[in-house]
Amino acid sequence: MNESDTRLKKINPRLMRAGWLNVPEADILTEQSAYQIAPGRIQKAKGARNPKKMDYLLVYKKQKIAIIEAKSDEKDVSEGVEQAKLYADMMKIRFTYSTNGDKIWAIDMQTGKEGEVDRFPTPDELWKMTFPHKNEWRDRFLGEPFCLDGGRKPRYYQEIAINNVLKAVADGKKRILLTLATGTGKTYIAFQIAWKLLRTRWNIHKPGEALPKILFLSDRNILSNQALNDFSPFDENAMVRITPDLIKSMNVRVKADIGEQLECARMFVPMGKSLYFTIFQTFMTGEPPLYKNYPRDFFDFIIIDECHRGGANDESEWRDILTYFEPAVQLGLTATPKRKINADTYKYFGEPVYTYSLKQGIDDGFLTPYRVRISISKIDEYKYSKDDDVEGDIDKEKTYTENDFYNGNIEMEQRDEHRVKEFLDKIDPKEKTIVFCATQVHAMKVRDMINKNSHLPHPFYCVRVTANDGAEGEKNLKDFQDNDKTIPTVLTTSRKLSTGVDARNVRNIVLMRPVNDIIEFKQIIGRGTRLFEDKYFFTIYDFVGAYKNFEDPEWDGEPIPEEPNPDTGGGGGTPMPCPKCGQRPCVCVPEPCAVCGNLPCTCPGGRPKKKVKVKLGPIRAIELLTTEWEEKFMYDGKLISIEEFIVKLFGRLPVYFEDADDLHKKWADPDTRAKLLEQLDREGFNLENLRRVQSMVSAENCDLMDVLEFLAYHTTPIERQKRVELVRNDILNHVASQQQDFVNFVLSQYVESGESQLAVNNLPDLLKLKYGSVNDAILLMGNASHIRDTFIGMQHTLYMQ
Repeated sequence: MNESDTRLKKINPRLMRAGWLNVPEADILTEQSAYQIAPGRIQKAKGARNPKKMDYLLVYKKQKIAIIEAKSDEKDVSEGVEQAKLYADMMKIRFTYSTNGDKIWAIDMQTGKEGEVDRFPTPDELWKMTFPHKNEWRDRFLGEPFCLDGGRKPRYYQEIAINNVLKAVADGKKRILLTLATGTGKTYIAFQIAWKLLRTRWNIHKPGEALPKILFLSDRNILSNQALNDFSPFDENAMVRITPDLIKSMNVRVKADIGEQLECARMFVPMGKSLYFTIFQTFMTGEPPLYKNYPRDFFDFIIIDECHRGGANDESEWRDILTYFEPAVQLGLTATPKRKINADTYKYFGEPVYTYSLKQGIDDGFLTPYRVRISISKIDEYKYSKDDDVEGDIDKEKTYTENDFYNGNIEMEQRDEHRVKEFLDKIDPKEKTIVFCATQVHAMKVRDMINKNSHLPHPFYCVRVTANDGAEGEKNLKDFQDNDKTIPTVLTTSRKLSTGVDARNVRNIVLMRPVNDIIEFKQIIGRGTRLFEDKYFFTIYDFVGAYKNFEDPEWDGEPIPEEPNPDTGGGGGTPMPCPKCGQRPCVCVPEPCAVCGNLPCTCPGGRPKKKVKVKLGPIRAIELLTTEWEEKFMYDGKLISIEEFIVKLFGRLPVYFEDADDLHKKWADPDTRAKLLEQLDREGFNLENLRRVQSMVSAENCDLMDVLEFLAYHTTPIERQKRVELVRNDILNHVASQQQDFVNFVLSQYVESGESQLAVNNLPDLLKLKYGSVNDAILLMGNASHIRDTFIGMQHTLYMQ
C-alpha cells in the first residue's frame, strides 16, 4: 500500500485501539489537518517553501507529547526514524515513533533508549511517561490556555519557551534565562507567561491567593512602550507605565493634599496594579533611588528585557535593582548566546531554559534570509601622497586602516560620498534602509550626502536618528517604522538603532563603520530579519569588512570556550583598577569627546588625537575611488560565494540520486520531487540558492532538474519550452478530451514560471486561475481525484521521455 492507505488502514486503527481517537482531551494533529510546525525557509518562487509538517502529533491535556512518522507498509520501519528524531528534537518532545503500520519503532529522546514496541501507548500512559513526577503548579500552568486575542497562536518555539519558563517557576527556580534571536517575539513570549501567571493566580508569597505583581524592566523607552502595546489584551486598568512625569504628578497631587509634611516622606509610587512597565534609568532616579520606595518583596515576577546589556553585571547600578528585589523570580530575555563579553549575565541567571537561534529562525521561515554584498575598494586603507591636500599632522609612513577612520584619527569626505553613491546605485530607492555610521557627527554628514545624491529627492528622504536627536528623532523613527509611510526612507545612526527597532520592512542594512563586537553585530543584523509581505531577503552592504563576523565561531554556533581575561592577570578574578585614577570602577571626571560630542565618548578606544582631514588629488581620486562588489550568502552557518556553493553542491549530488535516470524518476513525481528538494534544503542547498546557481549557468529558462543533471553528469540543459514541444503530443494522447485544455494551460504556466507550478499544492490555484473555482473545474473535467491523477501523470511523461 502507499503511505496514505497505510495510514488509513493500518496506523489509524492502531491509534484507535490505544484510545487516541476516543479518549477525552486526547487529539491527533496531522498533515491532513493542515497542522505544520513551521512554514519553511522563505523563497522567492511562489509555492516553493518546504513547510515542516509531521505525519502525526499526539496531543493530550492541551500538551503536544509525541510524534509519529509514518511510512508505507512496503518500506522498512527504520525509514522514518531519522525524521522522527529531527522533529522531536526541534519540538523538544521526549517520545517519538516511526511506523510502517506493521511495526512500531519507539525512541526516548531524553534517555536515548530506542527499539521496537508492539503498540502505541495510551494517552494516560504517555502522559505519565512524559511527566513521571507530580507538580501541581506545572499542571496548572499547562492546563491554562494561551491568550488567543486576535486569533494569534504561539509558534512552536514560543510555546516551548513559555512552557519551559513556567516549568522552571513551578520547580522553584528564582533566576531564569531565555535566549532567542532578534525578531522572534521575546516580548510576546513574556506576555503569554504573564497571562498564565495572572490567570492561575500564581504568587511567590501567597500562591493561589492573590494576583501576582509583575514588573517589565528595560533600558529603552521604545522597548518599554512596545512591551506595553504587546500586553494590550490585559485590562488597561491592570497596567501602569512608570515614567518621571507620572511620579512627579502623583507626588504633586499628594503634596497638595497633605501639605509640607511630604518633604521628609518617601516618594509616592503606583502600587495598585498587576503589571508595571518602566526603564532602569527611571527606577534609578532620586535619592534614595525610586525603586527603593517599593518594599523589597513587592514584585513577584520581574522580566528583564535585553538583559545582556549590563543588567546582571556586578559593577552595574542596574544590578542593584535586581539585588534589591531578590525575593522575586527574575526572567532575563536576551538575543545573545553565551560569550565572554556577557559572561556576567549567564553567571547571574544560569544557562538558558531554551535557546532559539537566528539560523534556526531563518531555516524555519520565521525570519527573513539575508544576502551580503562586500565592497572591495582601493580606498579601504589610506597612505599619504604628496598629491593629496592634507590638513593636520599626518603620519606619512603610516597606513591608515578602517579603524583609524572609525576612531576619528582621519577623515576623508570623498571616501564617504563615494560609498554613499555606491550603495544608492545598488538599492531600490523606495526600500527602507538603515545606515550605521561611526559617530553621531558622521551620521549627520552621511545623512546630508544621501539626500544630496538620492534618486528620489525629498527633504526628509534620509534623516538622522541618534541619541542627540531627541523628540524629533523619535518622531522620525516612528514614521520610518510605519509601513504605510514612505518618508523617511533611509535612517542614519551611530548606535541608537542597533537594538530595539521593530521596523519590519527594512530591506537594506549599510555598514559604514566597523562592528567588532559580535553581540552588537548580531543585533544590527536583526534589524532586517523581521518578516514582511513580499520580503524574500534583505541585503547587507558591507564597506568595512564586518562580514568577517560571519566567519567567527561565535556567530551562530556553539559558544567558544572561555579564556582567561588578560586584564585580570590570569584565570578570572577581579578586573584591574583604572590606570589613571587607580580605582575600580573608574572615577575619572569625564569630558565630552571633541569628535563625536558624546559623554561618554562613543569612539572606540576613547578620545582620538587631533583629526587629520584628507582630500585626494584629482588623479588619486580617479585611481582610488573605485569599488567592486562580491556577493556572499549563508550555507551551513558559513558565509560563502556562489562558486564555493557550486563546489559543495557538486560534491554532494551523488548522495541524492543514483544516476540521471533516478533523478528523472524522482523529479517526475511531485511527492518525491518535494522530498528531494526538502532533503537538499535540510542540508543547506535551499531553493533560493539553487536558483542562483541556475542563473549563474544561464539556465533560467530551463528546469531546475536540468541544472542538477548538468552539474552531476555534464549534460546539456534543455529549455522548458523545448521540452514541452517535444512531449506535448505524447501527454495529450493520454489525456481525456475534456482535460486537454487544462493540460495545455498547465504546460504554458510551466514554461513561463518553471517546475514550482507543478507542485500538488499548487493545483487548486491553477484550477481557480483557469476556471474561476475548483467546483467549476470539476463540472467540466470530472472528479477531483481524476484531475489530480491527470496532473501527476502528465508530469511523468514530461520528465521521463
